[in-house]
Amino acid sequence: MTTIIHRSINEPERTDLDWRAVWQGPDSGLIKCWETGRKLAIQKPELAESCKAGELPPLNWKGGVVRALKKKDKIGALHYLAQWQGLRGDDLDVDLNAEVTLTCTKTVMVITFTGDITKLAVQQSDTDNEEGDSNGRPTPGVPEQPLFS
Repeated sequence: MTTIIHRSINEPERTDLDWRAVWQGPDSGLIKCWETGRKLAIQKPELAESCKAGELPPLNWKGGVVRALKKKDKIGALHYLAQWQGLRGDDLDVDLNAEVTLTCTKTVMVITFTGDITKLAVQQSDTDNEEGDSNGRPTPGVPEQPLFS
């Protein structure tokens, strides 16, 4: 089974997909996250520019940071990585079975993006308060939006 999810920036956004096809398909929703990042780049060009500059700002998925934390490394979701690639105008290129480590140019935080839900869950309890939990509200600067148009 192919574990690399790739989609060219030149391909149009997919339409007429139901929830199951989007989130439970072979890409596990990564293409939708990337497409959302592409839309967000048009809506928030300053956010797209910060991503192009190598920053890892808070987005709709676990992975971004507003400021440096006491612990200089953290775990992020592959869904964040896909949305970030879309914001940057990059092709989608994510391996479901690999971890990718990036360093935020603004905060110098080291983020390891993974598809391993157990790693994401463990760190969730460790960093909630330190990151400035938004109490269930959308992250500042990222508009709340429906999953499907």
